[in-house]
Amino acid sequence: MKKIVPRSKVPLWPYFLTGAIVLVLALVIVLVLKFCRVKAVIVDGNIHYSDDEIAAMVMDGYLGDNTIYLYLKYRDKEIKDVPFVETMSVTIESRDTIRITVFEKSLAGYVEYMDRYIYFDRTGTVVESSQILTSGIPQVTGLSFDHCILYEPLPVEDPGLFEKVLDISQLMDKYGLQADRIHFAVDGSLVLFFGGVEVYIGNDDFIDEKVMVLPDIIRKLDGQKGVIDLSEYSSGDTITFEKSD
Repeated sequence: MKKIVPRSKVPLWPYFLTGAIVLVLALVIVLVLKFCRVKAVIVDGNIHYSDDEIAAMVMDGYLGDNTIYLYLKYRDKEIKDVPFVETMSVTIESRDTIRITVFEKSLAGYVEYMDRYIYFDRTGTVVESSQILTSGIPQVTGLSFDHCILYEPLPVEDPGLFEKVLDISQLMDKYGLQADRIHFAVDGSLVLFFGGVEVYIGNDDFIDEKVMVLPDIIRKLDGQKGVIDLSEYSSGDTITFEKSD
């Protein structure tokens, strides 16, 4: 007669514990996906790109709209290798809000060359070559060069012209002006274009005063064509506008 040996009982609690852990993890993941989804994006410092374009660059890929994922992805890390941008940083403001701070490259102006826009900094160094035109950056004409290389200075005869471009741009920003074009004549004198209005600035003498008087005049001449000659202007002089057809 065979002896029946009772089968030892296998404890079930490890299975329940594993199942509970899996359930809790699944619940945590669902909550993270649901309650940490980005609903607001604050973008600071951008000029070349729109807020939506910057947000799309940062929030790319799977889980790109999740604040926890973005925190882990960009923690202690800056975003580089974006055209026109020196660097970008991402901070988490709250569970559904992020802030993207953009530090764009310092652009003094641009020239057109071989169907492209060549952007340069205050030293004349080419920082970007693009088919995209950026608003707020003045076009510069009258510069003579026969080639350009990225990250090298434009090979013009007088490199000091680039400092003048930045100076006049900063003055226009100071007084709320935005010229369509900055032109250097053959003798190095400066001409600003505002629509159909040409403003002869001349040399650097009294340049702050010359730019300071322009905002009211340009507003009054909206839509008109003609010339304002400030090349010999000094503070308090009468300013005349020579209208053209």
